[in-house]
Amino acid sequence: MLPTVLSALLIAFLELFSGKRPHDDGLGKVPPRLRFELRHEHAVSLAGNVVFSDVRPVGFTETIHELGSRYISSFRPPSFEEFSEARIRSIRHAQSTKLPWYEDEILGPAVESRETLLELAKMTNNAYVTPNDTAWYKLGNGWIPHYPFGWEPDSDGFRGYVFATPDNSTVVLSIKGTSTSLFGGGGPTAKKDKFNDNLLFSCCCARIDWTWTAVCGCYRGGWKCDQLCLERALVEESLFYPIGTNLYNNLTYMYPHSNIWIIGHSMGGALASLLGVTFGVPVVAFESPGERLAAQRLHLPSPPSTQHVTHVYHTADPIAMGTCNGVLSSCSLAGFAMETKCHLGESIVYDTVSNLSWSVDVRTHGIVTVIENVLGKPWAPCDEVGREVPRPKRDVDCVECYSWEFGDFPPS
Repeated sequence: MLPTVLSALLIAFLELFSGKRPHDDGLGKVPPRLRFELRHEHAVSLAGNVVFSDVRPVGFTETIHELGSRYISSFRPPSFEEFSEARIRSIRHAQSTKLPWYEDEILGPAVESRETLLELAKMTNNAYVTPNDTAWYKLGNGWIPHYPFGWEPDSDGFRGYVFATPDNSTVVLSIKGTSTSLFGGGGPTAKKDKFNDNLLFSCCCARIDWTWTAVCGCYRGGWKCDQLCLERALVEESLFYPIGTNLYNNLTYMYPHSNIWIIGHSMGGALASLLGVTFGVPVVAFESPGERLAAQRLHLPSPPSTQHVTHVYHTADPIAMGTCNGVLSSCSLAGFAMETKCHLGESIVYDTVSNLSWSVDVRTHGIVTVIENVLGKPWAPCDEVGREVPRPKRDVDCVECYSWEFGDFPPS
């Protein structure tokens, strides 16, 4: 197997003589193609500990996910400790701290390449299943899990996989999203997934009507919600964000010199985005509900730019579009209050309603739909203008939860 750098040089050499040249960053540097192999499973044990399980190849076949890359700018806090202190000061004393963010040029995924998005989507899908599951998109022949902590039937928690390039220069952390039969799956994590969904992506504690059991006690009647109570609930009870920060810190301890990317689907994509803002690392999130409101309520210090976060979703998915709400929506009928729609970073949006005549349906939310029916074939509207994917855009003038009044409303 050729080293990654040598492979990249060979590819560039061949493309030069074939009349093709990979897109550079405007500074004359050609981003390399990266080759990833599965390294670890990650999960949370019943005792609440973040655990890793090695995954080893069997035999001599080393099959790889090969992805395009690009150079991007990212803003990082001076340290996680200073980021946390600024967040705590905001939570406890409503004081804003001006962090000395520093801009860094890093290697991120080539998000305007359909092939790269497709491979990342397959990696994201695999966070839901074990390598011996028929739903697993194969990395190659003979990969099996070794010491699969956190994947037993009675386990409950944060799950996913870690992929790495052969030289460990780049590591990809894949985070599982919501497991529920409503979205085409299920499993032992469904209860905790649903709690986090309703806490992070509802307007006020998943209060829909009087028949609902709220996930926090901040509703004050009518359309009023106690803002301070709501923020405290997210900080104290949002289980997955602190687990994610611990997981990332563990990963940097294992790979101290590696460039880390984070990917995820649905809630996993939203969590990937929150971690990407926290640590200033590249993120690709698929079919994620709007996470901007959760970032504000968690008091995450805001960097000068979040362009290193990329969302990929289509218009027939009511969860990503923020339309799966209301008493009669499919989300509400299943007990989910998915009411947010504003995303951080930039979004690559496929208009499947206009171009493929899809109906808006929560069943299109699954990552397999994205892989097989959106990214798995050329997108005609892009081909016509010489692009591979829709142009990334920011959510501008996005408004959510406009019916609610948030303020100081002490309990009666």
